[in-house]
Amino acid sequence: MHKNKTLKGLLAVSAVAAMFGAVGVHAQTSVGSSPSQTGTSSTNPNQAGKTTKEGTMDNSNSTGMENRAKQSTKSMGSSSSSTSKSSGMHSSGSSSSGMSASGASGAAGATASGAKLSAGDTKILKDIAMADMAEVAGGKLAQSKGQSSEVKAFGQQMIDDHTANLNEVKTLADARGVTLPSEPDAKHKAMAAKLEKMSGADFDKAYMKQAGVQDHKTVHAKLMADAKKAKDAEVKALVEKTEPVVAQHLKSAEQMNTAKTGTTAGK
Repeated sequence: MHKNKTLKGLLAVSAVAAMFGAVGVHAQTSVGSSPSQTGTSSTNPNQAGKTTKEGTMDNSNSTGMENRAKQSTKSMGSSSSSTSKSSGMHSSGSSSSGMSASGASGAAGATASGAKLSAGDTKILKDIAMADMAEVAGGKLAQSKGQSSEVKAFGQQMIDDHTANLNEVKTLADARGVTLPSEPDAKHKAMAAKLEKMSGADFDKAYMKQAGVQDHKTVHAKLMADAKKAKDAEVKALVEKTEPVVAQHLKSAEQMNTAKTGTTAGK
């Protein structure tokens, strides 16, 4: 009996020892494999880090693929932006060319419109300006020296109509580079000096005869001839606009009795 108990005790101890030995082997195996796995695991992050740092050249790495995709998208976006900017610059260039062409056309038109007048057309402008200034000066004398209300009214009409016409002549002359006379010629100055010494009925008679009838006859005849001789379209248009105004002035002057008799018109 005692031997049996001892045998059983030894078997039990052996079994326990065997169990602890198995557990130790298992534990050792687990510990040995863990570093290997850890090393493998650490290797992949290192490779991923290396791939990312070196420009994502490893096709087996997902991070590299994502980075390449991003670079490709950026490249495409940059290319598209460059193309868009290039197209915009080209379009802008085309627009500038259009503006330049338009500007050139406008400049050509302005040059044609402001072309230098011929000597004949220049003289026409100067003659009309001279006649306008003479009639305005005479009209002012009629306002201060005239006796008849009709003469004064005629003088005021000369101031109004010929001042307006003179302004048109100046506008055209400025646009075409023509320098107009700044005062009446010697003939009209002499006539004005003579009229200034007169007054009353004498002034009315002399003024209507000289400024009213004779001057307007001369100017009207000249305008009729100038309408045929004028070469420039704008000069011709101005002559044709002035002629009927002067014709009306002449008709009014001829109808006034002071042009033919010594009596004062309106009495």
